[in-house]
Amino acid sequence: MKLTFLGHAAFKLEGSQTIYIDPFLTGNPSASMSLPEATKADLVLVTHDHGDHLGDAVAICKQTGATLVSIHETATAMAATGGIKAEGMNIGGTLIFGGVKIHMVEAQHSSESGHQTGFILEMDGHTIYHAGDTGIFGDMKLFSDFFDIDLALLPIGDRYTMGPCSAARAVSLLGARKVIPMHFNTFPIIQQDPENFKTLVGNAAEVIILKPGEAADI
Repeated sequence: MKLTFLGHAAFKLEGSQTIYIDPFLTGNPSASMSLPEATKADLVLVTHDHGDHLGDAVAICKQTGATLVSIHETATAMAATGGIKAEGMNIGGTLIFGGVKIHMVEAQHSSESGHQTGFILEMDGHTIYHAGDTGIFGDMKLFSDFFDIDLALLPIGDRYTMGPCSAARAVSLLGARKVIPMHFNTFPIIQQDPENFKTLVGNAAEVIILKPGEAADI
């Protein structure tokens, strides 16, 4: 299974299905691909309704026939206005698509519609946590009680999300074996050094620092 960092908090996951998460491409100065390049997708996951996360989700669904998955209010609105297939869910719920389990979990942030969320995906024998935009919160420890997390995708940009110190503490709560930092350096106000985050994590997990366009095998 292959995970490609598309810039900001956007990722493309390729395995038994092709999944985009928070595909902010158009208007993203760090984006490693453009909307027309998104020619294949089964699912598009949106953690919350902010422009830098909802991004090109509707457009990708239109051009690929993918299904958008988000919290109920956002999914319903996108289906109605965008003319796409959408599946709504809520925190604590699970949806299964072709063998991929999508668990919606809490996040501490804000959203234009619905509620801010994260996702825990079980796919092809791997478990991946995309935190969305969030601050640290104690219930992250519960995630490690329920799930054996192989890889966590965590924001480190500070100001609007966790900074490096909080994100490093979150790694310990989650018990993830590997972690990829995201949501940093897209704009000057979220400038961070990912090497500092790696130092703070220490031996708690393997930190994989990806530049936009780079990929990791899971």
